[in-house]
Amino acid sequence: MRSHLLNDATAQSYRRSVTEGVERVADKLAATRGPFTGVTPADLAPAIDAVDLDRPLGDSSAALDELESVYLRDAVYFHHPRYLAHLNCPVVIPAVLGEAVLSAVNSSLDTWDQSAGGTLIERKLIDWTNGRIGFGPAADGVFTSGGSQSNLQALLLAREEAKTDQVSKLRIFSSECSHFSVQKSAKLLGLGQDAVVSIPVDRNKRMQSVVLAAELAACRAEGLVPMAIVATAGTTDFGSIDPLPEIAALAEEYGAWMHVDAAYGCGLLASRTRRHLLDGIERADSVTVDFHKSFFQPVSSSAILVRDGATLRHATYHADYLNPLRTVAERIPNQVDKSLQTTRRFDALKLWMTLRVMGADGIGELFDEVCDLAAEGFDLLAADPRYDVVVAPQLSTLVYRYIPAGAASPEEIDRANLHARKALFASGEAVVAGTKVDGRQYLKFTLLNPETTAADIAAVLDLIAGHAEQYLGETLVHA
Repeated sequence: MRSHLLNDATAQSYRRSVTEGVERVADKLAATRGPFTGVTPADLAPAIDAVDLDRPLGDSSAALDELESVYLRDAVYFHHPRYLAHLNCPVVIPAVLGEAVLSAVNSSLDTWDQSAGGTLIERKLIDWTNGRIGFGPAADGVFTSGGSQSNLQALLLAREEAKTDQVSKLRIFSSECSHFSVQKSAKLLGLGQDAVVSIPVDRNKRMQSVVLAAELAACRAEGLVPMAIVATAGTTDFGSIDPLPEIAALAEEYGAWMHVDAAYGCGLLASRTRRHLLDGIERADSVTVDFHKSFFQPVSSSAILVRDGATLRHATYHADYLNPLRTVAERIPNQVDKSLQTTRRFDALKLWMTLRVMGADGIGELFDEVCDLAAEGFDLLAADPRYDVVVAPQLSTLVYRYIPAGAASPEEIDRANLHARKALFASGEAVVAGTKVDGRQYLKFTLLNPETTAADIAAVLDLIAGHAEQYLGETLVHA
């Protein structure tokens, strides 16, 4: 079995196996004609259930053959221009190259003696990102598994900086369109059910700062502690960006930690034409970025950035077998001193390779393309009598609803939109997402593929209308 260990003696076997795997995936990408095959769980489960994990196949070629039938054939392919559903991006080749390197070397980014240059590369990228945000020299941060973990760590720091042991009095303010991880984080941090105060949004789905001000004043009047304000720079449903300067001013007035969840909107940090949409972010205490959304990186690649690196001490623990306290005095850089995770992948390498090959402007241009496409898509929807579109996009998300020409109840329209989404997914021709607006069922395009065109959007809208009309027609016949 030692023949399967990656080392000096097996380097040639490694080269052959990985090359074969890359060739198979490349062939699959080249031959893919749709984002999905339409396979159902019931269709696919028997093939996976039939695999006996206690009877190995013996070589990687046979395993790749089997993988074709249990995964590759029916995977959802985000690189296809008609994958328009969630915040999943096609990935850039330099990042995939970085992924191959980091997997093989397998550095762990918790301590210097497990990573060496990997630690310094991650720190360099944290400094680079902080510079793009506009933070000063005291800023710091660390890579994380994703936006949920980044938001959790930010709110942990906010809780500790609130300097009160009466956690029942702590309050977090976020918009009604903020990510669910805000509520989840509050629960994990031991705060009460009513710790998160939901602030309504305006017609553009941005937090209403006037209401926020009133809620903060009420919080203070009731003897409660405004622990944090979470502003969102790119909401999951609408891509809306909260009014960051106004929120920053209120955070300063009330002594609240300001966190900006820019998991989606962080791509603006690389944009030469839209960076102004993030004005005010430099006044935040912490920022979440997800490079695996709008920087076109493979999952996972996220980070939590803080304006004052000293606040990261709230996540610091020392273990004699790993990062003993003496290493601080010896100025040994151990990233575990800043992280909620211990063992941690060298995900920063993917972004490093991307910047070294493409540069920040290259990333920003790709994100600008999808934002421009969303504007085109909005014009298509606004001019199409079959659809109601909710709001003009700030980033690259469109939320809309099929409306039949004939009379139909809101409930029937809900069911028609749900059916259209499911039928489209089952056909494999395109993948779109769904959400609710004011209790009604809507559909959603999340545009993160620069290869998607306005013609793709128009074609998918026709497919959705066709499925919805068929459903309503059949419903009418049955009635």
